[in-house]
Amino acid sequence: MSFLSNARRTPSREHVVSSRPIRVVRKKTAAAFLAVSIAITSPCVAAAQEYVPAQSRIKAAFLATFPSFVDWPDGAFSAPNSPLVACVLGDFRFGTTLAEVSRDSAPHGRRISVRWIKNDHQIRGCRVLFVSSSELSRYTKVIALVQGTSTFTVGETEDFLDAGGMLSISFENESVQFEVNLGSAREAHFHVSSKLLALAHRVVEPTETSKN
Repeated sequence: MSFLSNARRTPSREHVVSSRPIRVVRKKTAAAFLAVSIAITSPCVAAAQEYVPAQSRIKAAFLATFPSFVDWPDGAFSAPNSPLVACVLGDFRFGTTLAEVSRDSAPHGRRISVRWIKNDHQIRGCRVLFVSSSELSRYTKVIALVQGTSTFTVGETEDFLDAGGMLSISFENESVQFEVNLGSAREAHFHVSSKLLALAHRVVEPTETSKN
């Protein structure tokens, strides 16, 4: 089944009152973004269709694609040809697919190197850290470990952004959607492209009160 077969567009905006000082500014599906951006990964995704769950394939394609729309802070990479190290903490069942899908990806001219993180000490050096839902109880600790390390954090539950994560992936009708905590990304000196933000299901920012 195509991951775009049941995709829907939701052009309306959503404003949510939360106990946290955040302001929701956009709501859309990511179908159009994926349709255009994962073209280079399509052969690998198609080859894996018969034995890899659809959500794993879609998730891997997204993780291999979105870094092209994020600028890392100055000094994040030791050399112009340093790889972009994408790490998976927790459940690694889709890790092989991620490695296959990202093989031909080169965000900002860098190859993607996939690692499975089995303990907290191995997090050092990750430039993208995908935190599996199996680590839900440790979100706050894990995010604290990567503060100040130029690591872009990605999760897959609603609680991830609340814990300070930068991006969270979810699924609706076999289509990937994502939410961005722009406040967390900016605090870590990341620049997230407006093209990516425009397609996010939600973008949350600190309110003026919290900034003051």
